[in-house]
Amino acid sequence: MILNRKLSDALNEQINMEMWSSNLYLSMSIHFTQIGLDGFAHWTLKQSQEELEHAYKMIDYSIKRGGQVTIGVINSVPTAWGEPLEIFQHIYEHEVHVSGSIDKIVDIASEEKDKATQDFLWGFVREQVEEEATAKNIVEKLKLYGEHHAVLMDHRLGKR
Repeated sequence: MILNRKLSDALNEQINMEMWSSNLYLSMSIHFTQIGLDGFAHWTLKQSQEELEHAYKMIDYSIKRGGQVTIGVINSVPTAWGEPLEIFQHIYEHEVHVSGSIDKIVDIASEEKDKATQDFLWGFVREQVEEEATAKNIVEKLKLYGEHHAVLMDHRLGKR
């Protein structure tokens, strides 16, 4: 079955979102490096790479299914960041947003009765559960430790 236009367009939007997300995490990584929090920088750099891998997987899947892949304009990302807690609250909210976007594509695939695309996307749905939980856990730990003890989380996140 060839991807229909509606699904192909939805996947293209998600590909762009994943690429934007990669740039978002890269911007955060740069910020953390510049303020000397190398563990946070490492974690967000790994996250940046993971988001780009998601885009590549979606591109590969779309091509295999005969979809029309188009890379749109990737909008600029924020470059000014605050304290680690504020950044990780932003990360959590962003991951919730990404989850909602993927859920919408699953709904489209269901409406279109495209079981292969549903199956492909369920891996991302499961991964987003983990992404949200991880970000929320880091937020909770930063609140518990307090900003003055961010070095504890910096050390922990550097082991990713």
